[in-house]
Amino acid sequence: MIMMSEPILCKITEGAICEGEVFHFVKTPQHGGMNFFFGAVRDFNGGKNVVAVSYDAFEPLAEQVFREIAGEARLKWGDELRIYIVHRVGKLLCGDTSVGIGVSSRHRDESYQASRYVIENIKHRAPIWKKEFYENGETEWLKGHALCQRTHGHSRALDLR
Repeated sequence: MIMMSEPILCKITEGAICEGEVFHFVKTPQHGGMNFFFGAVRDFNGGKNVVAVSYDAFEPLAEQVFREIAGEARLKWGDELRIYIVHRVGKLLCGDTSVGIGVSSRHRDESYQASRYVIENIKHRAPIWKKEFYENGETEWLKGHALCQRTHGHSRALDLR
């Protein structure tokens, strides 16, 4: 059950991402701007034909990092923002949606900027790893988030402002 009164919802899921759920969470009569980003598994990367990607995450930490990023976005662009972040784990085929982000605000500029901030920081900070499966039968773990780049107990936040 989703608590609609909460302004932030973050989760990791093994199931398909429901775009409508993202939309309905951030939609509110007070907000005129809504932005959505959905990332999908693409069929070509680094010169290789990709057939699938497997995502692995340390779920409690990933959801905590999502909440931190969403909180930072609300500090930068206003505490009225509503933010929904969802990321899949498990093996996904080309075309499957791997991440969904929804942000709403009173005006479009804040939701545009906050949405971009959220996805860029997820890419750099969330403990989510991906392994690509190629058409030729090979596999490869890709360089992932910046957990390995943490220094002195602090992660680097990507500031797009």
